Amino acid sequence: MSLYIVTVDAEKCEGCEECVSICPQEVFEMNGNGKTDPVNSSECVFCESCLGVCPTDAITITEM
Repeated sequence: MSLYIVTVDAEKCEGCEECVSICPQEVFEMNGNGKTDPVNSSECVFCESCLGVCPTDAITITEM
């Protein structure tokens, strides 16, 4: 089983919440700054749904 690290570039994130809505593993939550945080990165199954919906390509998933 692979482990993935999910990161969000806060500079690029527009706070649209698309990744929060689409992620089946609930990896993302909105933070107090109106940006998304990958708070449950260890739950990522690399379905790539978030990558497909992010309009600014702010999300990166790295296999460990």
